[in-house]
Amino acid sequence: MINSPFPRLKLTVTNVFGECYHGYKKGDEIILEDFTHPPKHFCLGLAHAFFPVIYALSFGAKFPFRDNQRSLLVTCPDGGKLEFKAEIFKKDSDGIEVVPKNPDFKGPNPKKMVIEVVQAKGKCTFGYKVGDKWETQGLKCIPGFCGAAFHTAFPALFALNFGAKFFFMKDPDSIDTVTCPDGGNIIFKVTRVEDKK
Repeated sequence: MINSPFPRLKLTVTNVFGECYHGYKKGDEIILEDFTHPPKHFCLGLAHAFFPVIYALSFGAKFPFRDNQRSLLVTCPDGGKLEFKAEIFKKDSDGIEVVPKNPDFKGPNPKKMVIEVVQAKGKCTFGYKVGDKWETQGLKCIPGFCGAAFHTAFPALFALNFGAKFFFMKDPDSIDTVTCPDGGNIIFKVTRVEDKK
């Protein structure tokens, strides 16, 4: 057991469409102590595909098109061999958190978000500097934007698009610690602006 402020998660194999190197079978359950601690020998390809989902769930995201808005299906990135359901445990409980499907859901409602450079400590190949800003809608890629930076920002974009709140930030509709993977030279702030009144 770890001392973490984040909830535990459950991944369940819902379908098998091919042979899995890890031997996962339909009905297998994998428990994560939080979104930062996968179990021993966990598939890294799966971890890569799952990370935005478990990150979003951990910060309160809801998927209004699901029977349980606090769950989501994720497909194995290796040829779609497996399908998993990600769910979140209730705080201090072994029960799964359930929020019934939103009966008023009418289809996608992509949020407007802004990525902004808030710190620059070294050379950036793309020439990014403090104050640079880019807007995006929902999960759309930003044309010409650094791919490595977008990869790092994507979990925050995904989470904010589905209503996550970063409780530890001054503005919970943003996170200002998204760091460039190339030496940490650039730090970005990702903000959901559409929900602001």
